[in-house]
Amino acid sequence: MTKEYSATRLPKHAGPAAWDEILGPRTPNPALDGDRSCDFAIIGAGFAGLYAARRLAQLNPGARIVLLDAGCIGKGGTGRNSGFMIDLPHELTSSNYAGADEGSDSSLIALNRWGIDYARQAVVEYGIDPNYFDPAGKVNGAAAEASHAQNLSYAKHLESLGEPYELLDEKSMFELTGSRYYRSGLFTPGTVMLQPAGYVRGLARGLAPVVDIYENTPVTGFRREGATWRVATPRGTITAGKLILSNNGHIESFGIKRGRLMHIMLFACMTEELGPEVLARLGGRSRWGVTPSDPMGTTMRRIDAGQGGNRIVTRTCAEFRPDMESTEHGMRRATEVMRGKFDARFPNLSDVKMAYVWSGHLCLSKNSVSVTGEIDDGVFAACVQNGLGSMRGTLTGICAAELASGVSSPVTAFFAREPEPPRLPPEPIAAIGANAVIRCKEWLARKE
Repeated sequence: MTKEYSATRLPKHAGPAAWDEILGPRTPNPALDGDRSCDFAIIGAGFAGLYAARRLAQLNPGARIVLLDAGCIGKGGTGRNSGFMIDLPHELTSSNYAGADEGSDSSLIALNRWGIDYARQAVVEYGIDPNYFDPAGKVNGAAAEASHAQNLSYAKHLESLGEPYELLDEKSMFELTGSRYYRSGLFTPGTVMLQPAGYVRGLARGLAPVVDIYENTPVTGFRREGATWRVATPRGTITAGKLILSNNGHIESFGIKRGRLMHIMLFACMTEELGPEVLARLGGRSRWGVTPSDPMGTTMRRIDAGQGGNRIVTRTCAEFRPDMESTEHGMRRATEVMRGKFDARFPNLSDVKMAYVWSGHLCLSKNSVSVTGEIDDGVFAACVQNGLGSMRGTLTGICAAELASGVSSPVTAFFAREPEPPRLPPEPIAAIGANAVIRCKEWLARKE
């Protein structure tokens, strides 16, 4: 019996991928034109796909590896996130990011740190600009007393895990950010702050000698033909012995895990480059990252010239969108809300313009598990990153590559223990219910 998967939709993005834009133009790899064969084909060139390619090349020297992306590297999800590669538990459905229990959190921390070290090795091996991989740590910022209590709760959890942290008072937060908005902060040292587009550009450049990368090559379907899989694109085909799907939530576009995945659009904006006079008004340090103590709050980040210019990034607002597309109304609403969040934190920068506004696609499962493993004969998944694309994408990509190579490791063992994502309520009930919950949680976290 022929096994065939066809895409019902292709990725669509609203607004520019600012992290890529601020680096200046890059010549993309050519699109696939014609038919060719390989040992391994990978669909999706974000963190998961690039790390799947790297691990495949390590485990299978001389293998023919093809990596396909519907758009350009750095302009998809990787150019639209906040650039936090987090080592500690960061459970978005929790009140304070803690996981289910200390045992599972300890295992996850060890795995995340292994993944960060693996990513660090690529910086050295491929000569990636170290500004794009900055082990600066991050701060959970609290503006209200209730959020400060969440920070204290998380600090106790970190103590039980034996993890280091530092509580920052209002004065320390001002010295860090230049903003008097924050009541307190909780600093943890293990997070790496990425320039995500610059980092994946470097990964792709480093992989080029051993991986054939095709950009602007959307996959419209794939089907089983004898012992191989035939991958269809608009101008050519790939015949592969094994296939890795590293397209995050768009795995559902091929009918896989349909009705089990939650598609959330998140929004962000980035300022114009801040000149010397504005920087003097702002004060604070030149690089920092603040995640909200309440997961439904606002993420803020400041970058400097080594990462694409002196700028501030604001990220907040969410919409449940089963069609994986932002609406014009959603973009307008988010733009207004983000301007308000920025002005509340930096009232002395009210004249600063936002140079970029965009949305990004985040995919979660109800029980916060990824979609990994062999989902069909010779087809492996590295999908559903649960809002942790840079970290979880790295690990799921490695997992898929190891499984496709017949290798077992602590990474494959971790994901093998995860259960199936549960089914969601049918539409439109799921969307109505999810958006009502999101709006309620955003209101409760409005000061954050």
